[in-house]
Amino acid sequence: MAHPGVHHAPAVADAADRLWVIVPAHDEERRLPDTLAALAAQHDTRIVLVVVDNASTDGTAAAARDFAADAPFPVHVLHEPDKGVGCAVDTGFRYAIAAGARLLARTDADCLPRPGWTAGARAALTTPGAGLVCGRILARRDEHGPLGRAGFRVLVALAALFGRLRPAHRRRHGYRAPYRMHAGNNMAVTADLYTAVGGMPRRPSPTDRLFLNRVRRHTDRITRARGMVVENSTRRLRAYGLLGTARWYLDRGPGRLGEDPR
Repeated sequence: MAHPGVHHAPAVADAADRLWVIVPAHDEERRLPDTLAALAAQHDTRIVLVVVDNASTDGTAAAARDFAADAPFPVHVLHEPDKGVGCAVDTGFRYAIAAGARLLARTDADCLPRPGWTAGARAALTTPGAGLVCGRILARRDEHGPLGRAGFRVLVALAALFGRLRPAHRRRHGYRAPYRMHAGNNMAVTADLYTAVGGMPRRPSPTDRLFLNRVRRHTDRITRARGMVVENSTRRLRAYGLLGTARWYLDRGPGRLGEDPR
């Protein structure tokens, strides 16, 4: 039986040597071009980009196709009708693997990878024994002032601490590695490991912690790459406020607000 996230991906001659970057996008017509421009400005452009249009109702897919016309690397635009970031990410990853990809990375359509991001991901994934690689996230400088960016740093630190202290994350529950903060919008993984753990849960957000714990049950090969830096959108902070955003990052759900902060 075919997996629901597998598209008929054409074979790419040098697929195994390229880094495949997956970008899920739902109604990101306005923000996606900045993300694509940041990828085009990478020091290492030996990549294949897969944009997964996740049930968008705007011009997200058209923005991706417009970029593809002059992109410095191959661009594939997929359509995932089942809304949910997990569905879109899994579809993109499995498409890349079906085309021969061995090195996979992901960011989001409202994020700005810094110029060394793809090089950092490739270096980490080609290190002997590589598995899952986690990068560092900062607040976008074009969305908030110093106070907002500082608030974002505090939230990330609190979420990381909460994850480490949470009883359910302790190694006695069958985990082979200690808990480490894992942001889905700044990650890289080998195709072998992604397949071995069953991939990203095909569901709406949050999915990152679930995927990390799948990996932790399978292997201790989880590392950090200082060269992988992504500037994260702070629009959730503006929409939810500090306490509401803390609730979200601490896995307490969106409260009375919806999952999508736009």
